[in-house]
Amino acid sequence: MSSPMLKIDGLNVNYGAIHAVRDVSLEINRGEIVTLIGANGAGKSSVIRSIMGLVKSRANEMTYISPRTNKAVNIAGKPAEEHVKLGISLSPEGRRILPQLTVEENLQLGAYIRDDADGIASDMEYVYSLFPRLKERHKQKGSTLSGGEQQMLAVGRALMSRPDLLMLDEPSLGLAPILVDEVFAIIREINAQGRTILLVEQNAFAALKAAHRAYVLEVGAVSLSGTGAELLNNPKVRAAYLGG
Repeated sequence: MSSPMLKIDGLNVNYGAIHAVRDVSLEINRGEIVTLIGANGAGKSSVIRSIMGLVKSRANEMTYISPRTNKAVNIAGKPAEEHVKLGISLSPEGRRILPQLTVEENLQLGAYIRDDADGIASDMEYVYSLFPRLKERHKQKGSTLSGGEQQMLAVGRALMSRPDLLMLDEPSLGLAPILVDEVFAIIREINAQGRTILLVEQNAFAALKAAHRAYVLEVGAVSLSGTGAELLNNPKVRAAYLGG
């Protein structure tokens, strides 16, 4: 039986009068890829940003069970830095790299909470092994990278904090199909190497193919959940998100 890592019950997010996330409950087990799919404005990014402590939210429960300590921690209301220290990391929508810094400097920023120089150097080589193009461009400024390379850098930067739970917000957004395939292959490789992944993604087909389990969000609420395979074959999901 899989061990739980994150339990959320009754999550709500409001932006003024807009109720963006409505009583969302979900669970992520160690070693899984879990994906959230849904239309634009469904609340996917709000869910992942609230987990990271980047937006105000309220919930009946938001518990993280750290694989490092096996202790359950209430992460509701904690700042993002505390989440990073617990082993949670986010590669945000829009990449958000620092364009005037080099690839190497952007990666070093991802390790800002760490002081183990040897470990940081080892993890940087690990990122370069996942993304050889970043190694080739390690002295180039972020602004000179292609969109696909910037996405690789954003994921690599998130890995530099050595997370147990890696959250990815729209990693394929704006990428050519061949690069989408490459990014999802790397996501599966990262997961196979032991990291748990929560994925927010508009490319429902690619996300469900990669996911062990998935949740469908509609107007801020969970409308369906199941394994990735079950939702791939669900007629409602196929009609709404997979082109029939």
